[in-house]
Amino acid sequence: MDIRFQVGGPAQWRADAVIVFLFEGEALSDGAPELLEAAPWLGIAPAVRDFRGKKDEVAVFHGHPDLAVPRVIAAGLGKREAFAATAPTGLRAAAGAALRRCRELKIETVAVDAVALARVAGTGDAAPAWSPFEEAVCGALLGLYRYDRFKTNGNCNGGGNAGSETGEDARFEPRWLALLCAEASVPDDLHAAARRGEAAAAGVTLARDLVNGPPNFVTPGHLAEQAEAIAKKYGMKARSLGRAELADMGMGAFASVFRGAEEEPRLVVIEHAPKGTEDQKPLVLVGKGITFDTGGISLKPAAKMHEMKGDMAGAAAILGMFEALGRSDVPRRVVGVMPCTENMPDGRATRPGDIVTTLSGKTVEILNTDAEGRLVLCDALTWAQREYSPEVVVDLATLTGACVVALGTDVAAVFANDDDLSGRIRGVGDVVGDRFWPLPLWDMYFENLKSDVADMANVGAREGGAVNAALFLKQFVDKGVRWAHLDIAGPAYTAKKSSTCPSGGTGFAVRTLLELARGGV
Repeated sequence: MDIRFQVGGPAQWRADAVIVFLFEGEALSDGAPELLEAAPWLGIAPAVRDFRGKKDEVAVFHGHPDLAVPRVIAAGLGKREAFAATAPTGLRAAAGAALRRCRELKIETVAVDAVALARVAGTGDAAPAWSPFEEAVCGALLGLYRYDRFKTNGNCNGGGNAGSETGEDARFEPRWLALLCAEASVPDDLHAAARRGEAAAAGVTLARDLVNGPPNFVTPGHLAEQAEAIAKKYGMKARSLGRAELADMGMGAFASVFRGAEEEPRLVVIEHAPKGTEDQKPLVLVGKGITFDTGGISLKPAAKMHEMKGDMAGAAAILGMFEALGRSDVPRRVVGVMPCTENMPDGRATRPGDIVTTLSGKTVEILNTDAEGRLVLCDALTWAQREYSPEVVVDLATLTGACVVALGTDVAAVFANDDDLSGRIRGVGDVVGDRFWPLPLWDMYFENLKSDVADMANVGAREGGAVNAALFLKQFVDKGVRWAHLDIAGPAYTAKKSSTCPSGGTGFAVRTLLELARGGV
């Protein structure tokens, strides 16, 4: 769906439907007075009076000759007081719900009044630290997301949850969404906000597609191809290292995971370095890319093993962020490093009890081959720091079930050696809908990882499992480097459906990473 702009008042609006956002208990005169002035009949229409404005409520009112658009779609925001606490998320959800209704009704062209949007978010002294235009565009685009690449009644092009689940036409999509501006020309800030929303949605969409893709399709090689395609499209750099290079380099921990895999492993690297930033110390992002995780010799139960195709959500988030970055004007050097492999049982696979030497020189006793994420990440962290001398490193991974037990499926953990970095991640996450909560990096817990025969073990006690994993990674962070570890095991994949996300991959953390690159850390 394209995003475009229209100027002029209600008499000049040209679309098949216009969306208005209303709070619970409020009338059209509160949320869209310009619309009511142009079409007074809307204020007395019984269907309009029946609309309550509850959260997730969407109603369609048919037009009248007084109005240039044949339909008005009202999207409920819920109670104003509750909305204020999580306003960006609430607006995205309402926009997504409205666009889904448009798709159900086969409405081709849709418009949103920019003035009414600004009124929803607050103006003047109450102006928010977020853009309602950006969030409405992002929510609208994500509301249309569905993954039907392998559905024979779909479009076979990727990009979303199959329409047959909801009875929708799997091929129909609205053609465009217009932001309506009463001024004679479109303000620059409105243009910029809409483009930011488009970029963010494109990045999240790519990450979701990669997580939702089957593991025989989304292989380490496929992730390398994605990085190369993004780099070619936006003038970035990309490269990947294969099995022989990784082993020769001394990545014993990473190699211990890919030993049992027939599929070629890759260390995928992508770099955004606009002119003038080549000598900057980069922001380095390291993402776990286990494209299928059987657990290795420490085999997982069969139930829900198919969901382990999503164990590369960290790498997917980084690739999604670079897609969004390519569509943005960010004068910041950013590097993505993604260790990608399958974790498979095989006659050559690592055994519980094996000892490996990491790229850093530290030795690790592998007690559980299903704790493989930290093994690929530790070598990638060492390599990235040697190669790029970063000031800030953020790694992210679907790392531990213990984190899901602690925080549930909607919240990710942030571990950091720098309070400002942790606070920045939490702050931008709250705005863009990625919720993080800090967990401790207490060194006393490292006792859980002590080994009698190596420098450390790859697992410790069951208690504090997420902390143990973070402390393991901390051993591979150089002194003076600001570092954060994001355990996204809970929110990276969802069984629930919402107005902006079907079940499956969520694209969690794409927008947080993008804002870190934009705003500096």
